[in-house]
Amino acid sequence: MAQPRYTRIDNRRPSSNYCSTVTVVVFVALCLVGIWMMTSSSVGPAQSVEEVSLDNKDVIKKQMTPPPAEEGNNGQKSEDASGETPNEDKKGDGDGSLPKEDESSSRQENQEEEKKEESTTPSGETKSETQGGEDKKDDSKSENGDGGGDSDEKKDLKDNPDEENPDANEKKTKPETEGNESGEDDENQKQFESDNGEKKTSDDDKETKTGNQDTETKTEKENTEPNVDVQVEQEGQPKNETSGDLSPPGAQLELLNETTTQNGSFSTQATESKNEKEAQKASGDKLDYKWALCNTTAGPDYIPCLDNVQAIRSLPSTKHYEHRERHCPDSPPTCLVPLPEGYKRPIEWPKSREKIWYTNVPHTKLAEYKGHQNWVKVTGEYLTFPGGGTQFKHGALHYIDFIQESVPAIAWGNRSRVILDVGCGVASFGGFLFDRDVITMSLAPKDEHEAQVQFALERGIPAISAVMGTTRLPFPGRVFDIVHCARCRVPWHIEGGKLLLELNRVLRPGGFFVWSATPVYQKKTEDVEIWKAMSELIKKMCWELVSINKDTINGVGVATYRKPTSNECYTKRSEPQPPICADSDDPNASWKVPLQACMHTAPEDKTQRGSQWPEQWPARLEKPPFWLSSSQTGVYGKAAPEDFSADYEHWKRVVTKSYLKGLGINWASVRNVMDMRAVYGGFAAALRDLKVWVMNVVPIDSPDTLAIIYERGLFGVYHDWCESFSTYPRSYDLLHADHLFSKLKQRCNLTAVIAEVDRVLRPEGKLIVRDDAETIQEVEAMVKAMKWEVRMTYLKEKEGLLAVQKSLWRPNEVETLTYAIA
Repeated sequence: MAQPRYTRIDNRRPSSNYCSTVTVVVFVALCLVGIWMMTSSSVGPAQSVEEVSLDNKDVIKKQMTPPPAEEGNNGQKSEDASGETPNEDKKGDGDGSLPKEDESSSRQENQEEEKKEESTTPSGETKSETQGGEDKKDDSKSENGDGGGDSDEKKDLKDNPDEENPDANEKKTKPETEGNESGEDDENQKQFESDNGEKKTSDDDKETKTGNQDTETKTEKENTEPNVDVQVEQEGQPKNETSGDLSPPGAQLELLNETTTQNGSFSTQATESKNEKEAQKASGDKLDYKWALCNTTAGPDYIPCLDNVQAIRSLPSTKHYEHRERHCPDSPPTCLVPLPEGYKRPIEWPKSREKIWYTNVPHTKLAEYKGHQNWVKVTGEYLTFPGGGTQFKHGALHYIDFIQESVPAIAWGNRSRVILDVGCGVASFGGFLFDRDVITMSLAPKDEHEAQVQFALERGIPAISAVMGTTRLPFPGRVFDIVHCARCRVPWHIEGGKLLLELNRVLRPGGFFVWSATPVYQKKTEDVEIWKAMSELIKKMCWELVSINKDTINGVGVATYRKPTSNECYTKRSEPQPPICADSDDPNASWKVPLQACMHTAPEDKTQRGSQWPEQWPARLEKPPFWLSSSQTGVYGKAAPEDFSADYEHWKRVVTKSYLKGLGINWASVRNVMDMRAVYGGFAAALRDLKVWVMNVVPIDSPDTLAIIYERGLFGVYHDWCESFSTYPRSYDLLHADHLFSKLKQRCNLTAVIAEVDRVLRPEGKLIVRDDAETIQEVEAMVKAMKWEVRMTYLKEKEGLLAVQKSLWRPNEVETLTYAIA
């Protein structure tokens, strides 16, 4: 028989109930003490919106994060915050939300804490109220500051949900990039964290990211308004713009900074040259873009301004290589250049220096003609480059070292940084100078040496198609540290030395001319006559013969000359030949300016460019040139030296915070880069530590700052983007256009400009556009019609950022360009 349960006769509650009451009171008290301890050290609100997993998107939880530790205040802080304290604290040390069962007993304490938080919250900061143990979300701003509200958040959740587990909320998901679908590998991620000063903590031996990411998030929130439209796609998958590395923090931080330019103290190249063509009128707005394939004799290698057969046929003479110069069609083509059959993704640098895919540049004439000289050979499915040339059949590196041994003052990579290689062949000289920390502008015409510049670019070596004919080269005066010519077969001495005097224009005072051609070391009648004529001309030009030596291994001779740094020699000449250029002749004016047989003198004013040698590399990269005066107004309206430094800091932030991590670009696959509208070269300078080179293009109607770019150890050219660029199709891995297209719309057919972008960019290459919102939308519509993949569209008020990847798509419709048919 079951025993009855014992009860008290006096109806008093059992002692166990009394104990339970005491336990509850003690527990509540401990909770209140814990809350007081957490909030008493707060310097600001410690709220962080964590996103819900896709499996539980109906519930939105907001985690109360602890206040920042002391070292959190020492982390990286946005340089654009104007001294304001970031609005969000760093996360990763726990979950301070209250348990549900304690909420009713501590409501009054919570209200006091909320008042305290509100009193310390900067204007515009979001606040949460705890009800039933769940946090409710404010309707104004999201964690990354995109201001998208609930609708944007729901879209974000679909793109890249976080884990629901509170422990997982402390961990940041690494970005997915090309060639690594699961994200950056641990080594690269650690490098990113080390480079950007990110704080590392551990939870069960797993690394967590905090510092740099949270700093970016804070600053975004400070600078962002609610009316933002963000679309993100990466590597073929939709991505979440609020995830750590895919948010556009750099874009948000920098998009509105330093974008309005003026001429300042710099004139434009168009004004200097006085030869700018009449502006092309825009064809009008298009809502539906349809593209066709270009039908030309040049086929996949079509260069509009160099393959204008109709214009070349009408030339009165080709005596001065006029047929190799630029002859652009009156209306730039709006069709797309076809791909060569069997085109493959290019081999990455540095392997590309030794071999490239034959199908990408299917030309064998140069291999047949120069194969015995180790220029290029056909090896199976590859074209291989043994590293030699006509003058260095046994290797370029030995030849490069031999030059410095002959003239130690050359000091590759220190004193000598920017080189012009005339008649470059396949550019092996410039390709191996990278090993000496030297960049080389390789130059050769599109002539019977088939596709030599195309070979160079496919290898990942800088080069442009150009010829020394009737007009000046597209460079400022006095910018190259060395000019090199290895058997370039240029008739330097004819017509008063007009061509050699052009080298004198672009060579820096105190710079060297390195000439290794047959007249230097061979005794054939023609060579002897050329040597005699050259010696007389060079003496009249006051160049000093520094060295003449013969390389016994390669069997060639090298003569090295030095340009004077003063005008003393010019005044002592027995006869004024070649003549000194008139004072009105601007040595920097070069866009379609005819060549003249005259010499520009060295600057006598010690404050002028060229009166002193630049800083040693790499110091010259970051330091404003000595000749930039504070009395000059820079492009962005500040004093020129300050403008220079601000531009550099601006691009370092953009590249570090946004481009390297936020656009889904695998930079290991990027080698050839073009900045289509360079100002001071800050974008190129910010990429210095990557294995890339940047062609800085200064448009002819922009402030003429190209000399500044050269002074800091970088290079570039002048160009009019209403015409095609002097390069082969599929030359560049990445194009960067900063507020360029909106300016071109005023005088060019924008459709033709985008067709040129497609021509220059390699398949799977990237285009980054920063411009006004209207232009961003136009460009996006055009590239979408070409089946390009839109990685990111970021619009805020009137400004925007667009990142896209070119596809392999080619249209079926064909457009025949009659002027390009032979």
